Amino acid sequence: MERNEKQSDFTLQKGNSVGDSFRLHMVTWNVATADPPDDVTSLLHLNSPKSPDLYVIGLQEVYSGPLRFVSDIVFEDRWSLLFMSTLASRKYVKVSSIRMQGLLLLFFSKLEHIPFIRDIQTTYTRTGVFGYWGNKGGVSIRLSFYGHMLCFLNCHLAAHMNYATERVDEFEYIMDTQTFECAKAPRILDHRLVFWFGDLNFRIQDHGMHFVRTCIDSQTYHLLWSKDQLMMMKKKEQMLQEFEEGPLDFQPTFKFDLNSDNYDSRLNRAWFGFNGKKRKPAWTDRILWRLRPKDSAPDEQHADPAYARKVKQLEEDEEYPLKIKQDLYTSNMEYRISDHKPVISIFTLELRKMYETPLVHLQAEGDWSADIDAMVLYSPLQPFPSSTWDWIGLYKVGFTSVWDYITYTWVTDSKVAFNEEVIQAYVNKEEIPVQGGECVLCYYSSTLQCIIGISEPFKVHESKVAIEEGLLPEKINRLDKTVAGEDLWN
Repeated sequence: MERNEKQSDFTLQKGNSVGDSFRLHMVTWNVATADPPDDVTSLLHLNSPKSPDLYVIGLQEVYSGPLRFVSDIVFEDRWSLLFMSTLASRKYVKVSSIRMQGLLLLFFSKLEHIPFIRDIQTTYTRTGVFGYWGNKGGVSIRLSFYGHMLCFLNCHLAAHMNYATERVDEFEYIMDTQTFECAKAPRILDHRLVFWFGDLNFRIQDHGMHFVRTCIDSQTYHLLWSKDQLMMMKKKEQMLQEFEEGPLDFQPTFKFDLNSDNYDSRLNRAWFGFNGKKRKPAWTDRILWRLRPKDSAPDEQHADPAYARKVKQLEEDEEYPLKIKQDLYTSNMEYRISDHKPVISIFTLELRKMYETPLVHLQAEGDWSADIDAMVLYSPLQPFPSSTWDWIGLYKVGFTSVWDYITYTWVTDSKVAFNEEVIQAYVNKEEIPVQGGECVLCYYSSTLQCIIGISEPFKVHESKVAIEEGLLPEKINRLDKTVAGEDLWN
């Protein structure tokens, strides 16, 4: 299982052109109902000289007690808030998220890529307690990234040593049942690139505790690979064989004593006074990927739509190549709040963009302040399904998500054609922050359910009227608090 065996030729050539490279940072962590730590710098590699373009974070066993879960439905949960506040200051925006009880999946992107992330959908599948309970199962986010269809599936599968077959059955059930409203990729395996990760709960079987611990202490992890249940199941399950994984050159991530780096040392009593059994260490937490196989063209022509889609898919794959390389696959031993350690993987995606122009261009016209109504100019650059429910939002620089706007205005035309027409929209001065700040404008398409255009950053000036009238900070309306409360000038 050498790393080089997992890396194919990573150069894209078509004439003299080369594809663009993007860095993807992924995390999976069973947090065992713990509250988030104070700092996630090392988890997200925030001090690395190479900053990712995308962050994908999958958590399992996020606390979902009745009161907390209800509040998390209305407000962002504590884990999401931590990642959003940490990444927003570095110009990352939460593009999408989905939660199913303890399962949480978050997708973040650098601001510059936001208009090129489209077709966003989420779904979930329950597999716990006869398929009715969501403590186990899978949540997924699918989207197109510069036209390439990607899917991220975060799973928490059945526990315990003897349930390896059940884990595979649950995975296959999730893959079979999750569907999307997308002609190009209605099912998970239809996507160009799929990431499967989470607490997959596969164990190390046959080897005794002493041998496993000895291999860990001596860092001879490869001696354990042959008895890793996931590797064993891959030998006989066709669907699993299509997924790749980097070498497990890090110590198993389960099960640890809380607040320590020691593996399970329980001598305490369990239910009804019986002694608890020590758990063997295992690589329960994994990150795998599947690049859609390069199928040959069908031999015979058919009139059915499936044949036409297949041919078009092959042509598209040839014209717009996509390559993936894993740069890092490891655990992070720094965090001790859970009986699992987080697993991190960094990938380089190299692809040829299917489009490089946003659907809408927009800009702030003239000077902006709370003293006068402001004007927005926008124009469609490509055809798209516009709607009267489309809106343009005013955001502070460093906003956390599409819903983190200061104010918004509805677009003025529901039948915008693809032409060079420049359209005006207005923002009421009462909605503009009095103390000003650095802001951007974003066009949100209600039909596509994503941001399809972002303006260049511009300055909203302090209100001269407010200064002359000596407006006190405590009297500034709630919109100002959003901007004025942030140190936007540094």
